[in-house]
Amino acid sequence: MINYKRDGSILHVKSYAFAVRITKMFLHLSEADWRLSAIYNQILRSGTSVSANVHESEFAQSPSDFASKLSIALKEANETMNWLNLLKDTDNLSEVEFNSMAKDCNELIAILVSSIKTVKKNINNK
Repeated sequence: MINYKRDGSILHVKSYAFAVRITKMFLHLSEADWRLSAIYNQILRSGTSVSANVHESEFAQSPSDFASKLSIALKEANETMNWLNLLKDTDNLSEVEFNSMAKDCNELIAILVSSIKTVKKNINNK
């Protein structure tokens, strides 16, 4: 069980938990097949970057900066979905493994999209 609750927001908790899962997946996959290390490094980078940008947004300098950090996290989550699909389609992730990781990634994408829309709406209403 991941016990990360800095501010308790669902986005912070879920993005951190996803980064932990991506890291564990990376360690498992890279141990099994070093030939795909470039792809494994890419998914590690993008998958952990989601959490890093969400956490960086916590100390944003302005609402626009906050939206920007979340937008970067969204782009990284989208890139991570690309790598997950590639790993599944090349038989390096089982259907079960893919479905589990994709579910978490898509959930993060949905939360990020909603959060960005809310922040931008609040910025425009000022």
